[in-house]
Amino acid sequence: MGISMLGPRRFGAGASFILMFVLTALLGGCVVYEPVPAPAYYGSSYDRVWDSALGAAEDAGVKITSTDRTIGIIRGVTSSTDVTISVTTQADGKIRMEFSSKGPKGQDADLNDRFTRFYNRRMGRM
Repeated sequence: MGISMLGPRRFGAGASFILMFVLTALLGGCVVYEPVPAPAYYGSSYDRVWDSALGAAEDAGVKITSTDRTIGIIRGVTSSTDVTISVTTQADGKIRMEFSSKGPKGQDADLNDRFTRFYNRRMGRM
């Protein structure tokens, strides 16, 4: 009884097909997620606060009537309310934003809440 020399075994056509199918299925299951957009870079925190306050006022329904970036004042109106937003740099370097509105009591009662919500969203504080 001799040992027969058959050589290395080879996959048949069916086995090759199954192997290709399994590899394709594995690669097809990979998921690539879109990157999350990063907020725009601002040169200073003052610019970021100013732009966020201005945008939030518009989002809240305030029609901007004047802006003066150098002194940090934004003025606007709604149907019945005068709005003033001030952005100032404090002595410790922190930026302070203050929102005030004057109008008939009960008119635009939720204006402050709307502005605050939009401002926080624009500042990334959801």
